[in-house]
Amino acid sequence: MIQQSSESLSPTPLPGREGRRGPRAVVFAYHNVGVRCLKVLLAHGVDVALVFTHEDSSSEQIWFDSVAATAAEYGIPAITPEDPNAPEELRRIREQAPDFLFSFYYRRMLAPELLAIARRGALNLHGSLLPKYRGRVPVNWAIIHGETETGATLHYMTAKPDAGDLVAQTAVPILPDDTAKEVFDKVTLAAELTLHRVLPALVVGMAPRIAQDVSKGSYFSGRKPEDGRIDWSWPATRIHNLVRAVAPPYPGAFTAVAGQPARVLSSRVIEAATPAITALLERAGDRLVARCAGGGALFVPALEIAGEQVTSASLTERLGPGPWRLGD
Repeated sequence: MIQQSSESLSPTPLPGREGRRGPRAVVFAYHNVGVRCLKVLLAHGVDVALVFTHEDSSSEQIWFDSVAATAAEYGIPAITPEDPNAPEELRRIREQAPDFLFSFYYRRMLAPELLAIARRGALNLHGSLLPKYRGRVPVNWAIIHGETETGATLHYMTAKPDAGDLVAQTAVPILPDDTAKEVFDKVTLAAELTLHRVLPALVVGMAPRIAQDVSKGSYFSGRKPEDGRIDWSWPATRIHNLVRAVAPPYPGAFTAVAGQPARVLSSRVIEAATPAITALLERAGDRLVARCAGGGALFVPALEIAGEQVTSASLTERLGPGPWRLGD
């Protein structure tokens, strides 16, 4: 992660950035959505004076693009304070006299005092079709609940998260076997399209502003790796939704196979109804099939036992002829 010190907040502009006359913005951004939306602002001539982003965590698999690196490419100062609401950060933002604040997948809450600095408003790009799936990891939650559609929403920020007036939305489909990464890639594009489409109207003060009815949606909290443990008493479709919602690059769905720690890395529903007395993993030719106690069966194309990916043949060599009991 690239970090700029507070003493180096005025780098020499890169060619093409001199003489901009667009509105001034301070941007809070991270992840692929942050990169793409930052580029949209710049493409539309917005004067991005300062970027707040995050240090990458050593405990997290970094599979996404760097906002700090993107800002550096365009000669924009990028900083990574622990608390963007600290007095010194508020002072720094006020010095920039921004017309707008934008938040693109930034992970910290921005306080009302900070939001009020922007003369023309503070806006956030959220990865769902608000008011549905307000809060954390909306893509993962939408898949877990079996949704067939999600999207991206640009909205004004208020003290309450994801509750402000709506400006624009773009929907994308969730296919039955889409993983969270595949859906997130669609939402990233939806975010870019949403901002690109409405930004000209926003700049001239003509963008829609529609009151959000939060009673039509719910708020969801963050998820932890241990939330990916499979309950084999569930029906196959529900287990499949969990598997694809936490599939790599996320931590994966956890279970045990014949007492051995395992991760189900991918699945596909091949039978939706017939219940099993006990959840079992069995061989079906060269395929592995999980019989779910809650009904139905899953084809398991990718299974990991004790950190090693296995096939039906290697699993037989390792654990015997099967079938193998699933779960703790």
